[in-house]
Amino acid sequence: MVEILIVAAYLTILLGLGFHASRRMRRTSEDYFVASRSLSPILLFLTMAATNFSALTVFGFSGSGWSFGYAFYPVIAFGTGFMAVMFLVIGLPVWQLGREHGWVTPPEMIMARWRNPWLRGVFLAVMIIFTLPYLAMQPMAAGYALEGLVGIPYFAGAALMTAVMLLYTYFGGLRGVAWTDALQGGMLIVSLMAALVCVAGAHGGMAQANRAAFEAFPELFSRPGAGGIYTPGIWLGYLLLWMWADPMFPQLFQRFYAARSRRAIRTTAVLYPILTGFLFLLPVSIGVVGRVALPELPVGKAADEILPLLLTTHAPRWIAALVLTSALAALMSTLDSQLLSLSSILTRDLLQPALAGSERFQSDRARFWMGKLAVVVLAVAGLAIAWRPPASFLRIATQAFTGLAVLFPTVIATLYSRRATAAGCLASILVGEGLVGATYFGAFAGLGTLPVVPIVLASGCVLAFVSAITQRPASKSQPIRGLPVAIRKRALWWMVPLGILFFLANDFWAWGDSRPGWLGYPQWLWRSFGLCLLAAAVFAFSSKRTAGET
Repeated sequence: MVEILIVAAYLTILLGLGFHASRRMRRTSEDYFVASRSLSPILLFLTMAATNFSALTVFGFSGSGWSFGYAFYPVIAFGTGFMAVMFLVIGLPVWQLGREHGWVTPPEMIMARWRNPWLRGVFLAVMIIFTLPYLAMQPMAAGYALEGLVGIPYFAGAALMTAVMLLYTYFGGLRGVAWTDALQGGMLIVSLMAALVCVAGAHGGMAQANRAAFEAFPELFSRPGAGGIYTPGIWLGYLLLWMWADPMFPQLFQRFYAARSRRAIRTTAVLYPILTGFLFLLPVSIGVVGRVALPELPVGKAADEILPLLLTTHAPRWIAALVLTSALAALMSTLDSQLLSLSSILTRDLLQPALAGSERFQSDRARFWMGKLAVVVLAVAGLAIAWRPPASFLRIATQAFTGLAVLFPTVIATLYSRRATAAGCLASILVGEGLVGATYFGAFAGLGTLPVVPIVLASGCVLAFVSAITQRPASKSQPIRGLPVAIRKRALWWMVPLGILFFLANDFWAWGDSRPGWLGYPQWLWRSFGLCLLAAAVFAFSSKRTAGET
């Protein structure tokens, strides 16, 4: 009964926030998709974080802690936190240019710079192809979570969560999504803290729990971790993956347009590594400590189920319900943002150009209502796929980060390069996605690191080479005011401390070190946590001197 009450209260609050946001909505596409570019610094930070943290944060990170140990923590905590440097490099100029030109979607910027519909089409196709599987996977995860939490049948639970999310997104737009994201992010932090207290408390506290885990499984406290998975090459690959791929997800990219001011983006960049350093330590610790309680998983269970398994024996029912509800919150905060960003792309980059011959569909009011209709269609499509997801569809999702990372060289060239051409950008994406496809079918490997590293480097080289042989006069390659963004020489100095931080994060000289430190955590883990704080300090000190200032 307590589980039902907690879930019902949570869903009721979400609907209330969504309907309250609808009362403040202006019936324009800009308000619906980017909240009239009004998100404050704290609200932008909270919605950016909640959007990026899915149910994977709750289940996947604890499962990785159980499977591989603390070696997983730095690659996700520092790696994701350091990724926030792209909020300054990409986010600041995108915010300024979007405000000046009225852009709402990423492909609109690409089209404005290059005036090439083929490039825009390929760019938006990549965004849709590699985001849509994740949109469909969220109802699936919700169905499984509700089935385990309150006994609702799988598809009924998926339909319920989709309906609630659809209602507050349909009526509230990005403003409603941002307000619910703030609630969901807070739930995630509080519930994971409560879960760790319960799990570690069963072993006498965090220090004793870590000591017991170290004595039984010392490989969980050193690099490359249990199973030897996090070699220096793989480690480097993950740090680059987050930096190249995360900003290319349309739901994150679109948040740059929604910021109220430069200060909002700078604040988000500063706070982001602090949050990831703290938050991601919680589920990883739960997984490592849980290895003592459950050294072997029950038959038919996977590592990602370690958290609910631990909660059934180590936590009161209401805390277990709160934690599992926070998993629902995490996946819904990702799903609603994906839904809104994909609907904006379908509306403004597909439907509007396709209906260019009809004046009836060119008004902003038409874009507003088409956007709402696209939200409904996408939500239903995701739910339909969740009914019986094809295996190939789920396999595409595993390539999503690499597929989106291929867009990174094109975005950087669009913003900063005076020598790049549309042909170079188009060739870069096509070659890069071809290599992603080769990886998908096992015909291309990562050469000692993750495949994303050679793929993105190859994409960048193709962009430079094709641009060099198709170079056009500057007057034709710069069709819009403000692009490319001028890089100030005084902005380049801050690359030095960032480079030092990145080098220190790849501390290959400490591989194999498992000496315990405070609270029984390995000493190198605290160094990684300190690097997260240093990254925040560097972002704060250098954000006013970024290349994004125009």
